[in-house]
Amino acid sequence: MAQLGPAERARLPDSAFAYIDAHGRRRLPIHDAGHVRNALARFNQVAFEDDAARDRARKRLLNAAKKFKIVPVGFITNQLRSERDLGRRADEPIRLPSGFVTMLLTDIEGSTALVHRLGDDYGDLLERVRALLRDTALGYDGHVVETRADEFFAVFEQPAAALTMALTVQRELRTRMSAGDEDVRVRVGIHSGYPTLAKANYIGMAVHTAARICGASHGGQIVVSADFRTAIGVPLPNGVRLRKLGTYALRGLPDEVDLYQVAAKELLTRFPPLRISL
Repeated sequence: MAQLGPAERARLPDSAFAYIDAHGRRRLPIHDAGHVRNALARFNQVAFEDDAARDRARKRLLNAAKKFKIVPVGFITNQLRSERDLGRRADEPIRLPSGFVTMLLTDIEGSTALVHRLGDDYGDLLERVRALLRDTALGYDGHVVETRADEFFAVFEQPAAALTMALTVQRELRTRMSAGDEDVRVRVGIHSGYPTLAKANYIGMAVHTAARICGASHGGQIVVSADFRTAIGVPLPNGVRLRKLGTYALRGLPDEVDLYQVAAKELLTRFPPLRISL
């Protein structure tokens, strides 16, 4: 990434910087992908005037990362860790949305085989996948509910945000594989409904439905319910389609469920029949 000279910096508009202090000094340029990545790495080195200024700069930086399709892996997790270290919100309980939400569950396909093949290195791989899932969910205004072994659970107040998170994760994993990283395939199941909020987690049939949808899918696939399809409405994000897979009786659920596969650019398209167990 080329360094900005004084003349180049002066020509940039204020919107090309994540942070402008009270004296008009402009910090953290975000006008292109290279500078956004640099700003993500240097964010904690900047002395902000106050917490409000820091939060504004963080929001502008994350918006720039979305614009350039950069997944801020590690950034959001590091920010939350820094806030805890500073004592901010340390004593507050985890706050999760109630009422109608969209639930997204994932798990890693073939994790046992990965453990056998990678041995002790599987821990590093798992943490990279967890960081991708956490940071992407938080980056799209999601709430991380639970991370357990190779499973992940997040909820979103906006159905479109859950879909965008799923698309981003699947595309990023394929990009990493193409770049020589391990071929990791994640199942994704999405369902919208009214789970019951219990302490720092959710219970109820809506959660079971989301879990069964995730379990029925294949690695690299995103499967959603008809309730999610209704919740997200139309139009869908550009280039995204929902292809109906059929009506299924999922184990333990009283009613059959209409399921759809998300089809979009850079996603796998061909999968075996859903993993339905009676």
